[in-house]
Amino acid sequence: MDIEKPTDKEGYLVDPDDWNADVAMALAETEKLELVEGHWPVLHRMREYYYEHRIAPDIRHMMKFVADENECNKKEAKQIIFKLFPYGYVKQACKLAGMKRPRAWSSG
Repeated sequence: MDIEKPTDKEGYLVDPDDWNADVAMALAETEKLELVEGHWPVLHRMREYYYEHRIAPDIRHMMKFVADENECNKKEAKQIIFKLFPYGYVKQACKLAGMKRPRAWSSG
C-alpha cells in the first residue's frame, strides 16, 4: 500500500490533517508493523489530542490514557505502548498517528 500523502525524509506526514486509517495502515507497512485492535484506541486518542491542542501528545498523556483504558498502572501502560510500538512512541506511535516528528523528545 502506498502512502498517497506527502511525508518528510523520515516518513512522518508533512501535514497531520492528511491522516486517515488508510494512511495509518500504509505508514505501518513502512514500519513493518501490522496494526491490530489495540493500536486504534491509542492512535485515535492521539488524533483527538492533536485536534484539541494542535500538537502531538507527549507519552505521559498517552500512558494515562492507556492506563485508564486497561485499568492498569502507568508502568504497565508504558509497557503496553512499547509492545504496540516496539520502536518507540516517537518513532512509531507519533508517525502512525500522522503527527509531525516531535522535536527534542525522548521516546519515553
